[in-house]
Amino acid sequence: MTQGKLPTGWTLEEIRRVSGDREAVALDVDRSVKSVVTLERYAENERLHPEIVLGFRGLCLVKPVNDDDWYMGSLYEDGSIDCWSAYSDLHEALRGL
Repeated sequence: MTQGKLPTGWTLEEIRRVSGDREAVALDVDRSVKSVVTLERYAENERLHPEIVLGFRGLCLVKPVNDDDWYMGSLYEDGSIDCWSAYSDLHEALRGL
């Protein structure tokens, strides 16, 4: 899968510094993403439509289209993502990894 886009105002180096993961990457959004619990705006097993996906050693952060929150989840070998937590701020989400 091709490399994805970064959040506005952020560099990959900043994301790596704040998260503490020197291997963090921006991932392609062409993947299956769903909630596995009821999240702030999504029901259990509801599909999320990612605008941005950031990968961190088996975990990821997803910013869905038309949503300002960031969703944390598990990134599987097949590229799919199950989200189970939400953050209103990217910095907070990065520190929560």
